[in-house]
Amino acid sequence: MNRTRMLAALAAPAAAALALAGCSSGGSSGGGDTAAPVTITWWHNGNADPLKSLWQDVADEFMAAHPNVTVKVEAYQNEDLQRTLIPNALRSGGGVDLFQAWGGGELKDQVAAGYVMDITDQVQDEVEAIGPTVSGWQLDGRTYGLPFDYSIEGFWYNKDLFAQAGINGTPKTLDELNADIQKLKDAGITPIALGAGDKWPAGHYWYNFVLKDCSVDTLKAAQSSFDFSDDCFVQAGEDLQAFIATNPFNDGYLSTSAQQGAGSSAGLVATGKAAMELMGAWDPGVMGGILKDAAAQADATPPSFLGWFNFPGIPGSKGDPTAALGGGDGFACAAWAPPECVDLLKYIDSPDVQKRLGESGAGLPVLPEAASSITDPNMQQVLDGLHSAGYVQLWLDTTYGPTVGGAMNDGIVALFGGNATPEDIVKGMQDAAATL
Repeated sequence: MNRTRMLAALAAPAAAALALAGCSSGGSSGGGDTAAPVTITWWHNGNADPLKSLWQDVADEFMAAHPNVTVKVEAYQNEDLQRTLIPNALRSGGGVDLFQAWGGGELKDQVAAGYVMDITDQVQDEVEAIGPTVSGWQLDGRTYGLPFDYSIEGFWYNKDLFAQAGINGTPKTLDELNADIQKLKDAGITPIALGAGDKWPAGHYWYNFVLKDCSVDTLKAAQSSFDFSDDCFVQAGEDLQAFIATNPFNDGYLSTSAQQGAGSSAGLVATGKAAMELMGAWDPGVMGGILKDAAAQADATPPSFLGWFNFPGIPGSKGDPTAALGGGDGFACAAWAPPECVDLLKYIDSPDVQKRLGESGAGLPVLPEAASSITDPNMQQVLDGLHSAGYVQLWLDTTYGPTVGGAMNDGIVALFGGNATPEDIVKGMQDAAATL
């Protein structure tokens, strides 16, 4: 996944390398020529610019400051990383040292299995600087990873197509969203692009309906107790079913990918073939990368027509209409990783790199002192939405972990395909929770 603007001018590798050497924690990771050779294999999901270039720059700078270290940077599709590559590597006990970690229940299971390094003592300064956001990467007072980005999702929309359909402003309620969808259809415009072929984008519709149908207390209780007995969870499925029945999505959405090429859901919005997409803050950067590759665009600049709005509220429901769904991207070191892995992780969350992340438009940095670096108008829209949210819920599949979250996602995809009911989703989650 992820973001905006080319990073060549941002790197200043030589200066960054000097700064990195100056803030190294020393010990076995000191940048001396006499240190034993070390290789760190780093897996991340920034498989498009600007994030792909940023992470390569970071690796190059780290190697320049630590001549004994070789960093092998490997970028993968998010779905491949989360579903197969990381789980398989962790179970095998090798193959990766620094890996993408989303926190929550997924990290909890990895820690319980002994796959993740406890880095509490090494990152005390970083934890203090980042603040509460780091809690998703902590368990029982211990730290097992660090986030580098935290944001919320919403609808990215084409302001020109909205104007063409006679839409003024953005919808604040589900009824208003449905009315806007009809205006777009009447104007011959595909309202929403959905890459359900990758499954998780479809899941996020149910997540958002849960967020707007369930009270904050119910959501918080479900995180720890796996209690899904409140009727709001079934109501969310019924609302989603009714929404799907309005035919708001692109043709072939069940087999469309989310972020790969001009034919993906992101590509359809980027090229003006659909009006909006429900997606995270990385979407503009993904669109820019697609335009660079598909339209011979000079750089990865996102389309200029983008606007953003939060998933609308549902009048009369139990949920907070301003609540937002979000989460963070982070990294963790495998239990067998060399000590230098922690130093690389700390450098990723250093003020210099965090500011460059914000300047690039690739995400919202977690370090408060880097907030001023966010000049990209798309990221500013998301930041405003984050500040306006009365409650922020971590991605539900991350919150519930792979067992319950996996059953949830399977049920949602089956609902989209017409092979499950709203009740089936909840029953699948309850059955999965009973096995824990």
